Amino acid sequence: MKNFGRNIGVYIIVFLVVLSISMFFRNLGTGSDYKEIKFSQFANHLEKGDYEKINITDRQLTGTKKNGDKEVTYAPSALEINWLEESTLYPMIQENKIELESDPPESEYNLFNLLPTILMVLAMGFLFYFMMSQGGNRQAFQFGKNRAKLYKSDGKSITFKDVAGLEEEKVELAEIVDFLTNPVKYDKLGARIPKGVLLVGQPGTGKTYISKATAGEAGVPFFTISGSDFVEMFVGVGASRVRDLFNEAKKNAPCIIFIDEIDAVGRRRGAGLGGGNDEREQTLNQLLVEMDGFDGNIGIIILAATNRPDVLDPALLRPGRFDRQIVIGMPDIRGREELFRLYTKNKPLADDVSPEILAKRTPGFSPADIENLINEAALLTARRNGTKIRMDEIEEATTKVMAGPQKKSRVISEAERKLTAYHEAGHAIVMRATPGADPVHQITIIPRGMAGGFTMWLPE
Repeated sequence: MKNFGRNIGVYIIVFLVVLSISMFFRNLGTGSDYKEIKFSQFANHLEKGDYEKINITDRQLTGTKKNGDKEVTYAPSALEINWLEESTLYPMIQENKIELESDPPESEYNLFNLLPTILMVLAMGFLFYFMMSQGGNRQAFQFGKNRAKLYKSDGKSITFKDVAGLEEEKVELAEIVDFLTNPVKYDKLGARIPKGVLLVGQPGTGKTYISKATAGEAGVPFFTISGSDFVEMFVGVGASRVRDLFNEAKKNAPCIIFIDEIDAVGRRRGAGLGGGNDEREQTLNQLLVEMDGFDGNIGIIILAATNRPDVLDPALLRPGRFDRQIVIGMPDIRGREELFRLYTKNKPLADDVSPEILAKRTPGFSPADIENLINEAALLTARRNGTKIRMDEIEEATTKVMAGPQKKSRVISEAERKLTAYHEAGHAIVMRATPGADPVHQITIIPRGMAGGFTMWLPE
């Protein structure tokens, strides 16, 4: 059924075959011995006395001739026996002693007449079923179904040991894990675990990653969905998806629901074009009800991530919904060193690679930046046909991530090169002469990105 798109030609052929068979049986059922003629011809034959029997059904007149031939015509208006008795045709019928019937011919009720209709209904039902049960077409009947992806513990889930540089954040989330694995301890003390935890931080700081690690550490099902997946152009769909998500979560409790980019659905109400009745605000209202409608600690924890906490609705941030906010910041030098050790753990490194130096070299780098940097170094090593990632490749990858690739082929005049050299040398002299400034690490006049050259320092 997943291959409907590729097999649509087959279904069309089947439909055409069924249609052809139905038309064949229709012709066979109505009989090729029925000759359709005009009403004026029918009246002329009747006047001559050519018919021995006439059958009348609504506007259809079927005449059986004395030689066995059958002719069919249709009266200009509804034809009944009473009308016929008052017309000029009736005396001719009596005069020629023609047998008159008003029941439908027996052939109209036989299998041949019914079979085409049955085949057509079956063919249309066949096509409708397959079209409505495939992929995007099936979704036409599933507007209200949530689009969350469910991950269950399979022994390969990431845990807190796979998260580097977020020690305090892991301590905060470890409490959530402890509640999911040992809720009795908290119930005895009358403690209420936070129903929701909001992770706030810049893009690439690891909000989604640490959420997955929390679920992996607890060994519980993990539902993940984006805030934009709730909102649709049809009013009421988002609210229905919220209800469906929480109903599904209750069936899998204890579990964690992770809503990424919650600001897409959780923005402050009253700021939209639709006032208080637009789809997004109805979705938010349903989310507020579901989050505050839990019966005690039933084992569902809501984790959400955003880099725009300032636009969220105050009702979403109050205690009882998102009780706790955890700020996921950029890693410091110790965190960056742990991240370099984590991301280079399964990669062949040369002996000159030093995570300590790399951590100093990358201030302001997020975990996503560091992972990308290591991947760029590996690609550069492969391009140079190397077998181990050296410090040279990592240095080049770092500069490439920060400033862009080298543009050695750019045509630059000697005067422009000299001017750039004086400019960058001035940066270096000022940094060297300024007390407390970080030492100069690299000077170049090779253009990168928008810069004709740059001077880079290495924090201590």
